[in-house]
Amino acid sequence: MAYDMLGFLFIAAGIAGFIDTLAGGGGLITIPALILSGIPPHAALGTNKLQSSIGSGTATFIMFKKRKVSWAEVKFLMLAAFVGSLAGTVAVQFIDAKVLGFVIPGVLVVIAAYFLLAPTPSEVNNQPRMSPQLYQRLLVPAIGWYDGMFGPGTGSFFALAGVSLRGHGMIDATIIAKTLNFATNIASLAVFLIAGKVVWLAGLTMMAGQLIGAVGGSYCLLRINPRYLRLLVVLMCLGMLARYAVANGWFS
Repeated sequence: MAYDMLGFLFIAAGIAGFIDTLAGGGGLITIPALILSGIPPHAALGTNKLQSSIGSGTATFIMFKKRKVSWAEVKFLMLAAFVGSLAGTVAVQFIDAKVLGFVIPGVLVVIAAYFLLAPTPSEVNNQPRMSPQLYQRLLVPAIGWYDGMFGPGTGSFFALAGVSLRGHGMIDATIIAKTLNFATNIASLAVFLIAGKVVWLAGLTMMAGQLIGAVGGSYCLLRINPRYLRLLVVLMCLGMLARYAVANGWFS
């Protein structure tokens, strides 16, 4: 890959890592950046899993180390998320690359709209609306399947489900979501590696950008309104998708 393109991916990943630390939604920046760089759709998804795994893996390690969550509490949920993601990633391998080139931008637009408009849950629902068994056997694998297929917004979906359906507080739901997102990332990455759909140079470059961005974001916690950051994420996502559409002659 050309140095200027690697530089673009590094900057995009740095911005994504910074914003993801503060407001989430980093995948809405990294996936459009990858497809805009000319990487084929399947490889773009696989490379995104490589670079995003460092963030979810680091967060999960810290949560376990600080005893914010126990292995006994999440092991079966992580297994359910892992299996769902595994199935979703295998399924996406059978989608034609040309079709996927249209589907990914469409999914990103929908997720961007959700990310911008959905309210952030902040209160505890003391009455769970879904049993632990149904949550583990149905909803968690379903979200995992989505992450294996596409990915952006998965952490937010897990956290929202924990608050609205299992009665968790937002902090506890977010902590558990980090562990589940790590499980889905690892499962998906394993399939993409076996399929040979990872661009290592791009992925490692973006991992470095993600790390720097996340460190910078950690120093800005509570100093920036997350709502403004969400708007910035959506605008960057739509801008890169529009550039991709123009480059592919969709409007001509």
